[in-house]
Amino acid sequence: MTFTFLGTGTSSGVPVLGCPCEVCHSSDPRDRRYRSAGLLETSTTRVLIDSGPDIRMQLMPLPFRKIDGVLLTHIHYDHVAGIDDLRGFCKFGDINIYANQKTVEALRVTMPYCFTETLYPGVPLLKLHTIEAGQTGQIGDIGWQAVEVMHDWLPILAYRFGSFAYITDMKTISDESRQLLQGVKTLVVNALRFEREHHSHMLVRDAIEFAHSIGAERTFLTHLTHKIGLHDVANSQLPPDVRFAYDGLTIEV
Repeated sequence: MTFTFLGTGTSSGVPVLGCPCEVCHSSDPRDRRYRSAGLLETSTTRVLIDSGPDIRMQLMPLPFRKIDGVLLTHIHYDHVAGIDDLRGFCKFGDINIYANQKTVEALRVTMPYCFTETLYPGVPLLKLHTIEAGQTGQIGDIGWQAVEVMHDWLPILAYRFGSFAYITDMKTISDESRQLLQGVKTLVVNALRFEREHHSHMLVRDAIEFAHSIGAERTFLTHLTHKIGLHDVANSQLPPDVRFAYDGLTIEV
């Protein structure tokens, strides 16, 4: 099974519009970050995690074949704004979207034209599935478990796939949810920047401490701002088992 980082940036992306810093003007493609999303694949199944405003450009370079399911972490714009752009994949059938109740309810409000009794031609065909923290499920040959984490006051979902887990936008986690992640070998987790506390996101040191607390053997940091710094310089400040992810990176999990 492979996981591809489609995007590793925050809600602003990198480069940040109008920013003169060296990261935003870097020629290194690893310093250019679309909004966070990922694609988990086997030979027969594709699962998309989040579908933000950059998803069209993120999926364009990849083979055009069926997406078997979309797992959403939460309703914020940078994680769901590209759902309409998935309409091309309706060629293969309805798109199954899995999310917690708050996200499902909000999607029905923000995309009402997708959920009327009579759909106009060309509207994306979406099937919403409400899932709960701790719930397990199967999409093709990919098994998953939803794990609740807190994005400030907002409960959102992380996902575990066997020995691999994907977490974004986490600030805190309960002991119960932490237990569900014990034994994960490969962890993807958010790390906004090195310094200056944020009310709803972990910093790099928080992410490293969390990864070690659940026993992850290797960790990739995502949901990064331009304040992380140049990719090579930033990576040199991390322990050997932790790396900054970058857009387009594919790993075996």
